[in-house]
Amino acid sequence: MNQRKIFVFIFLGILFCLKSFGQSDTSFPVTAEFKNIPAREFISQLEKQTGFHFYFDTAQLDSVIINITANHQPLRKVLDQAFAGTDLKYAIDDQGHIFITKGQALNLVLPRDFFITGRKDKNKPQQPGIIDTTGKEEMGPGQIAGLENKLYVVGDKSVNNTQTVVTIAGYVRDAKTGEAIAGASVYIEKPKIGITTDQYGYYSLSLPKGRHILNIQSIGMKDTRRQIAIYSDGKMNIDLQGTVMSLKGVVISAEKRSNVKSTQMGLLKMDIKAIKQVPVVFGEADILRAVTTLPGVKTVGEASTGLNVRGGSADQNLILFNEGTIYNPSHFFGMFSAFNPEVVKDVELFKSSIPARYGGRLSSVLAVNSREGNNKKFTGSAGLGLLTSRLNIEGPLVKDKSSFIIGGRTTYANWLLNLLPDQYKNSKASFYDVNLSITHEFNKKNTLYLSGYISNDRFNLNSDTLYGYGNKNVSVKLKHIFNNKLNSVISVGYDNYAYNISSKKVPETANELGFDINQAYLKAHFNYYFSNKHTIDFGINSIYYKLHPGSYLPIGKSSLLVPDEIPAEQALESGVYVSDHYSITRSFALDGGLRYSLFNYLGPQTVNTYAPGLPRTESNMISTVSYPKGEIIKTYGAPEYRVSLRYAFNDSFSIKAGYNTQQQYIHSLSNTAAMAPTDIWKLSDANIKPQHGNQISLGIYKNFKSNTIETSVEVYYKNMYNYLDYKSGAELVMNHHIETDVFGTRGKAYGVEVLVKKLSGKLNGWISYTWSRVFLKMDDPLAGETINNGMWYPSNYDKPHDITLIGNYRFSHRFSISLNATYSTGRPITLPMGVFYFGGSYRTLYADRNAYRIPDYFRTDFSMNIEGNHKLYQKTHNSWTIGVYNLTGRKNAYSVYYVSENGNINGYKLSIFGNAIPYVNFNIRF
Repeated sequence: MNQRKIFVFIFLGILFCLKSFGQSDTSFPVTAEFKNIPAREFISQLEKQTGFHFYFDTAQLDSVIINITANHQPLRKVLDQAFAGTDLKYAIDDQGHIFITKGQALNLVLPRDFFITGRKDKNKPQQPGIIDTTGKEEMGPGQIAGLENKLYVVGDKSVNNTQTVVTIAGYVRDAKTGEAIAGASVYIEKPKIGITTDQYGYYSLSLPKGRHILNIQSIGMKDTRRQIAIYSDGKMNIDLQGTVMSLKGVVISAEKRSNVKSTQMGLLKMDIKAIKQVPVVFGEADILRAVTTLPGVKTVGEASTGLNVRGGSADQNLILFNEGTIYNPSHFFGMFSAFNPEVVKDVELFKSSIPARYGGRLSSVLAVNSREGNNKKFTGSAGLGLLTSRLNIEGPLVKDKSSFIIGGRTTYANWLLNLLPDQYKNSKASFYDVNLSITHEFNKKNTLYLSGYISNDRFNLNSDTLYGYGNKNVSVKLKHIFNNKLNSVISVGYDNYAYNISSKKVPETANELGFDINQAYLKAHFNYYFSNKHTIDFGINSIYYKLHPGSYLPIGKSSLLVPDEIPAEQALESGVYVSDHYSITRSFALDGGLRYSLFNYLGPQTVNTYAPGLPRTESNMISTVSYPKGEIIKTYGAPEYRVSLRYAFNDSFSIKAGYNTQQQYIHSLSNTAAMAPTDIWKLSDANIKPQHGNQISLGIYKNFKSNTIETSVEVYYKNMYNYLDYKSGAELVMNHHIETDVFGTRGKAYGVEVLVKKLSGKLNGWISYTWSRVFLKMDDPLAGETINNGMWYPSNYDKPHDITLIGNYRFSHRFSISLNATYSTGRPITLPMGVFYFGGSYRTLYADRNAYRIPDYFRTDFSMNIEGNHKLYQKTHNSWTIGVYNLTGRKNAYSVYYVSENGNINGYKLSIFGNAIPYVNFNIRF
């Protein structure tokens, strides 16, 4: 019996050896015909015929088609033929396992010196390392750590120093495009130490000496880790791979806790993916429309891209595009924003606890950042819609070092205007914008960013009067890394905004009205990492303004108009700042900032002086004083305080408080509720004081279900001083003494903001609700008149209730739907109440300022997003966006106006979009 068992064991052992020998024999003959079959089916047939086992990443084989014929050929030769002309490589071990990889074949043999301890001989040729957790690779300066299961040595192990904590720094980038990834989390679990990358993808992390597992996470990218052994200060760049999120999966990300863990209050971030999910009119992804779906951000109505943030006016928002100031962020009567969505990376809105590096506005800072461009290969995208088309191309100038991205949009909307009623039927409108960004890495310490932007709008409304306006911006930024703890960004740039109105129909009265604002700036920002718990920002900036407040000039020799021009204005606005972020304990953190701003109003200029103590009117003007070029006429300056506190009870629950003060030295003068192309911008001077204000806020932040549902409630109270309002019947255009028609008002705003956001899963989106009030009070003793008898009155953009729902449901990776529903209280208006006889004529009697409201606003939008297949190696990828704006066809009132008809005064409501508007867009990436 025992002999029989021994014989069976020996026989089975021989069979196993024969099988193993057969599996490792790659001369095994293959006979088959593979005609245009997917690579996965090809591999499946080989496994059945040969007995070998294949290992591969399905995504890498997704679009590979095999078309060969094998007639009694060795397996290796069959694989060589099948993968010829592709990036696929293979490696076969002695156990019959075949590993298919992209770009480079695996090395399945251990290096000869693999088990030798100590440092490797740098002069000795090294074999490629095996993919193994025990493998080692010493990091060179700025080298990219690309594998999870290698041990990367950072710093010099042979250096004897007494440091117990050392610093690792570098860039986190997209492996596919080479673009920097802002806001990525870089951390270790034990001890709990982490940081997030800055706008340029840079991080600096102080760690104890020794071995660590470095975790890297960013939304939209695969979570990854790097095994490091750090001995002294060193560099390590990290590439992340993109991912297609599982529809049902839940990803726990450190970045998703940032709303709870950061000290920043009132900060709202949106990436371009979220922006493109918001249905908008005509289907064009719109940056500003998406921002208005967030709590605390409102507009006065449709076709208006001026933002009202926490009770502030539209001119109290600093809108930055790659550090350049955008004075009019709209196209096509306000229906489109001025930002091309194909070149935008993300958007940040600061509406409370504004960082000390920003100044010059009272209400908010909207920072729009463009993408850097693909430095790996040439790609592009295009879109075709009912009203607009766009094209974007990007690629490397020098692979892995320099990249560019250029994008443009234009419109062909005249066909739509021809469908309007007869009084607008012959109207015309056009716009275009062009973006260019170039990034160049000189070396590991210096990176240059060049950005240019130009936009232009032209339109008329069934008349010969032609309106035009446009922005021009150019900026150059240099990021310099002094060491792992200190870095800087130096920016210089030029911004221009101009508009003109011309009429040539009657040669004798042909004229052109023009205005422009120009500014050149220098900004120097420094960041110093004392430790993971303590970071300091400091810097200076300066802006030189030159405004041409207005010119009214004749066109052609036949024009009889007398030229009129308001003298140019010059000023210099400067600021110096320092801010300190300090995590006192794991639970308690503090952000403190101090900024001192200084404003100098400069000559040449003629300044009007008025009798002291009397209202500023033409009759009370007593003299004029002329100042030569460059002389300082008036100086204003004030400190600005920024403080925010955060106490975290745990990783998903915290409370925050903030206080900040602001100064604003430039004003927009308008007699319309919405931002208009013809708004006049005016610098503070000897007669017009700068605006200033303060805000206090408190917030509660709580996340649920593994940080996939974010909730927050913020309350705020805000004071504003010297906000300019205009007198009844004021002349704002071509006014040589504008100070006589405007006056300073006080303002107060307060409210509650609620946000619920779901970040992942098939159903995602957010709900925002805002209850807020904003009131003004005219208390300027030099105004000469009062409004509402000196009592508080609602501002033009006081809309107490505002609620928005954004919902997206993804049925599959190729099909999803989006819904947008919004409701808000109607904005205030001033109505005529009757007529009275005075001075020999009848005059209109108006109610108190803003005592009535237009009807409440409600709108629902719907869109479907249909994508093509997701094959990786397909030359083009396309998608369709089909939807309906104002699905219910509600006639929302934009304004109310009155017309005298047959002796009666009749009121009418004006609706911008009074019907459901279907749209379709075709998009393609290549």
